[in-house]
Amino acid sequence: MDFDFSPKVKELQERVSAFMDEHIYPNEERFDREVAQGDRWQPTKLIEELKPKAKEAGLWNLFLPESERGAGLTNLEYAPLCEIMGRVSWAPEVFNCSAPDTGNMEVLERYGKPEHKEKWLKPLLNGEIRSAFAMTEPAVASSDATNIEASIKRDGDEYVINGRKWWTSGIGDPRCKILIFMGKTDPSAPRHEQQSMILVPTDTKGITIERMLPVFGYDDAPHGHGEVNFENVRVPASNLLLGEGRGFEIAQGRLGPGRIHHCMRVIGVAERALERMCKRVKSRVAFGKPVAEQTVTLERIAEARASIDQARLLTLKAAYMMDTVGNKEARMEIAMIKVVAPNMALKVIDWAIQAHGAGGVTTDFGLAQAYAHARTLRLADGPDEVHRNQIGRLELRKYN
Repeated sequence: MDFDFSPKVKELQERVSAFMDEHIYPNEERFDREVAQGDRWQPTKLIEELKPKAKEAGLWNLFLPESERGAGLTNLEYAPLCEIMGRVSWAPEVFNCSAPDTGNMEVLERYGKPEHKEKWLKPLLNGEIRSAFAMTEPAVASSDATNIEASIKRDGDEYVINGRKWWTSGIGDPRCKILIFMGKTDPSAPRHEQQSMILVPTDTKGITIERMLPVFGYDDAPHGHGEVNFENVRVPASNLLLGEGRGFEIAQGRLGPGRIHHCMRVIGVAERALERMCKRVKSRVAFGKPVAEQTVTLERIAEARASIDQARLLTLKAAYMMDTVGNKEARMEIAMIKVVAPNMALKVIDWAIQAHGAGGVTTDFGLAQAYAHARTLRLADGPDEVHRNQIGRLELRKYN
């Protein structure tokens, strides 16, 4: 692997960083103010103002690999850009590179019919609408997706959907117009061929948002994560993606790139936390000398620097392998970074909180919310335990 980025990527890094400096960092307080005013679930004016600027700057839809609709970047080329955007939680949306839209757009690009692409992918790529992904269920251990109980039953020219989902991210946003739903079309089929994915417009009769779920007390408005009930929801049979029983096939195609995106973004979060820690300890004096000169502080800064760089290199290796040998061959590296990156970020953020004293647990420095988000990532694309089991099995397979 060549560890140096190409001139194209270096130029994009500079351009994305310059955009962040000019438009994102100076507006962090404004974003929080806008969310706090009135209906928290309405889109902010700030985001809508900045999206055209990102388009004009040629920094739009950078995420989509192997598609003429994207920027023509590989996973490896996109990774460092994703890290920069991840330094501010809401920044990826400005570049139309935010979850779950990125994963959903990849699904539509790879598995959608022409009419799906025209009706849903096109406005998503234009940033005109948003989307959601409905898989996890409150009644079963969804870390094993074969447990899902929601049903998708054929009835003439329609499918009828029933089930309760939660952690349906983005469903609270009024711009959310389409969701991808995973359910069982044939419970009697082989274990990994029972599930299918289908497109469901959010204004379809029978969909009820029961509640928006808090994350360590944060509602994550205007994005948010909902518990949603689907009761006799009818959609055209043509909305089924790829075919009955192919839900797992789609899921594997969707989750590889998405995991890389999450990992690179959380590395950006960790970098920002380390920055804040360093600035804080240089400006504070305790027990007769600057906090920066305390041995424990120096040790934590050194460990944070090493841990971030280790996680970044492992993520870049995973991205490189995805590009060169495919997601299936890169599954061990994807699983490893899914465990390593959020755990690393939690450690670095925790040290940054400690360096800020009582201020670290307030909303003043963004560290408490960053910690909540990073902790959620240890569950978002499958819990650590699932990934560690996969890593262990793949390692043991070498000795068969």
